[in-house]
Amino acid sequence: MGIQMEEVSIEKQLKGRDFLTLADYKQEELSYLLKLAEDLKKGLKANEQEQPLKGKTLGMIFEKASTRTRVSFEVGIYQLGGMGLFLSSSDLQVGRGESVSDTAKVLSGYLDGIMIRTFSQSVVEELAEQASIPVINGLTDMYHPCQILADFQTIQENKGGLRGVKLAYIGDGNNVAHSLMLGSAIMGMDMCIAVPKGFEPDPVVTNKAQMLADLHGGNVQITTDPELAVDQADVIYTDVWTSMGQEKEKTLREEAFSGFQVNRKLVSLAKADAIIMHCLPAHREEEITAEVIDGKQSVVFQQAENRLHAQKALMTALMG
Repeated sequence: MGIQMEEVSIEKQLKGRDFLTLADYKQEELSYLLKLAEDLKKGLKANEQEQPLKGKTLGMIFEKASTRTRVSFEVGIYQLGGMGLFLSSSDLQVGRGESVSDTAKVLSGYLDGIMIRTFSQSVVEELAEQASIPVINGLTDMYHPCQILADFQTIQENKGGLRGVKLAYIGDGNNVAHSLMLGSAIMGMDMCIAVPKGFEPDPVVTNKAQMLADLHGGNVQITTDPELAVDQADVIYTDVWTSMGQEKEKTLREEAFSGFQVNRKLVSLAKADAIIMHCLPAHREEEITAEVIDGKQSVVFQQAENRLHAQKALMTALMG
């Protein structure tokens, strides 16, 4: 009975909330979302899909191109009984100068939730502040929290849990790295980031993650040595070296990251049963070899599928 009462309490805590960064969420809240994602996945596979969002509508604002975010949210809201509206920034008046505040207030009168994929975190925060409905951060240059929910679901499925799991992240100190750091710290994981000098994660995010790790019994470490990072790792994770908006830095980044490729040699230095993860899209033979991403240890496409289930859990909890 105590567990049931706690779950009801968490349901109430989450209903109507925004999802802007993992730092806004407690360990038990993230655990609840992951359990809900697991249940929704099982229900879908068993053809027992419930529709808790019947009649609800999600507006999806895109200023950045997308494959997984768009398809998973659009399919997810449909499977939950609702409808998703694709809203390109070039089609909205906000693309012609209407304020974020006015857009938030107008959309709040039509929709039950907003997902936005954009560049600036401040835009997402202003949208959430002015909207009276839940706002979900589908990606900014600073954070990618929806991705990490799917990542953690995938790690749980393969490792049986999160606490004490060592996650080695090899690559750029970008939005994915930021959210992985925060999420790992909250869930009591051991995370080591290997990144070239000059490409480290934001120090404010690093300090926040280290504080959360101290609080929850986790660990966050940053190194310039990929081999040190993968030593005894349960999970090896990488992302592209050049993200959207950084195309002019491509040559510079390829040179800086040349020793940070996830290949057979690097993988061999981790635990024998380590899993390989990538948030996609991948630039094969750059940050990761085709041999590794298509190999037996790779869970990359399981990870991509879990974007659907994790985001269905998020929409159910916030909009249900």
